[in-house]
Amino acid sequence: MGRETDIVVVGAGPGGIACAIAAAEGGSRVVLLEKTADIGGALPWSGGHLSAGGFSLQRARGIEDDPEQHWQDIARISSGTGREDLTRLSLAEQPSVLEWLLDAGFAVDPTTPRIVHGHEQYLVPRTVHAAEVPGGPALLAVLRRLLAPHLASGAVRLHCGVRVVELCAAPDGRVAGVRTEGGRGFDAAAVVLATGGFGHDPELFDELDNAPLTTSAAPTATGDGIRLGRSVGAGIQGRGKYLPTFGGLPPEPGTLRVDWLHRPQLVAPERPPWEVYVDVRGRRWTAEDEPSIDRKERALARLDRMTFWTVFDARALRSSRPMVHGWSPEEFDAACGRRPGLHRAPDVPGLARLAGITPGGLAEQVARYNGFVAAGRDPEFGRTHLPAPLVEPPFYAVENRPVTVITFAGLDVDTRLRVLREDGRALLGLYAVGEVIGSAAVNGNSFCSGMCLTPAMAFGRILGRALADQPGTPGPAA
Repeated sequence: MGRETDIVVVGAGPGGIACAIAAAEGGSRVVLLEKTADIGGALPWSGGHLSAGGFSLQRARGIEDDPEQHWQDIARISSGTGREDLTRLSLAEQPSVLEWLLDAGFAVDPTTPRIVHGHEQYLVPRTVHAAEVPGGPALLAVLRRLLAPHLASGAVRLHCGVRVVELCAAPDGRVAGVRTEGGRGFDAAAVVLATGGFGHDPELFDELDNAPLTTSAAPTATGDGIRLGRSVGAGIQGRGKYLPTFGGLPPEPGTLRVDWLHRPQLVAPERPPWEVYVDVRGRRWTAEDEPSIDRKERALARLDRMTFWTVFDARALRSSRPMVHGWSPEEFDAACGRRPGLHRAPDVPGLARLAGITPGGLAEQVARYNGFVAAGRDPEFGRTHLPAPLVEPPFYAVENRPVTVITFAGLDVDTRLRVLREDGRALLGLYAVGEVIGSAAVNGNSFCSGMCLTPAMAFGRILGRALADQPGTPGPAA
C-alpha cells in the first residue's frame, strides 16, 4: 500500500465526522470510510439530544452550570459506575462542541436547554435538541455543512459504500492501515474506529450484554469496529453494565426494531399512571407512579426476560392521557389484536390468556390493587396515585419489551483514546471514539441525558486535533 493519507477514520457518524473535520483543520490528510451509502451513522434514527455544562444558551437563560457540576450530576445518576477519567475529558470539551454546532447554524428547540424526564433527571437544564422529532437529521444537516469545505478542498476524502474488513499491521506491530471488502488498502499513521455500537447485532449483543434484544438502534449498529479491534487483540470495557430503557411494544414480525413513534407513555411525571405493571405471573413489581425512571429500569432488569405488561380498563383508557404516543384511545383500541403486544378482552382472565400472563395471578393482583384504591393506600409498593379501580370492561394489556437504545460495552481505550489490549497495553496506531468504546465509559450503568452523541463528537474533536498535531506518533498527548 502506498501512503495516501495521514489518518483513516472508519465510520462517518458524528464521532467520525467530528474527528475528520478536526484533523483536517489541523492540516492532516484524512480518508473517511463509511460502509453505507451516506454519512450520518445513527443520526437518521436518533433523538439528537446533546448536553454540556456551561454554554451560551444556558447563560442566556441565567442557568449557572459548568463541567464540574455536570460531572457531579453524572456521578450521582450513575453511582460512580462510569470512568471518571474519560467522562471528565469529554465534559471539558462538550461546551465547545455545542458552540461549534450553534455557530454552524444548529437550531435548537426554543424550549431548551431543558431537563429530560425520559432519563434520570439532571439537577439543572442542560439538554438541547432540535424542534423536530427525531432530532438527529437536523444535527446531521449541520455536520454535512461543516464537513463540506474539507471535502471540497480534498483534505478529507470520503468513500461511502466501503466496508473495512481488516486492520493492517506494520512490521513493528503498529496498526498502519485498513483493507476493505473489495481488497483496496489504505495505509496511514493512525486508524480511528468510529463505527458505533452493536445494538442491531443479536450475536454480539448476546455475547457482550446477555440480554433480550428489542432495539431502537440503527440497523447499521452491527459491531464492526469491535470485531476489527478484537481481531488485533483489543480488550473490552463496560461488560455487566447493560441497562434497558423502560419499555416498548414488541417489534413487528421479522424485525428487531421497536416502533419508537408508538411507544407506551411510562414516565410518571409526564403521565400519571392509571394502569398496573405486572410480570408474566401477573404480579406487580414496582410503584407505577415512581418518579425515578432509573429505579424503574433497574427493577425491570431483574424481571424474567425484562418484559412486563401494563394492564388497565376502559375507564383508564378513556380518562388517562394517551397510553401510547401517537394514538388516541380509539386508535389504540382499534390496534388491539392487530399489532403485536396489544390485547383486549371482556374480562381479566381472558385478557391474561391472550397476553400470555398467568390468569389466576393477574385476576388476584387486579383484585388486590382495586382494594388498595378503595383503601386509598398501597402497602406493597407505596404508590400514591390511585385514581380508580380497574373494573370497567373491556380490559387491556400492553406488552412492554426492554428496549436497547445504546450499547454499554465496547473497545477499551485510555485517555489518549488509544485502543488497549486485554493486558492494558496500547495498540499503537489504533484509536476509537463514539459508541464503539461502549456507552458505559461515560454513562456507567445508567442513562445520562445527552451523553452519547455529545461525547462522540467531543472525543472525535479531541482526537482529531491531537493526531493532526503529531502525525505519525503513537497518539495524542495525555
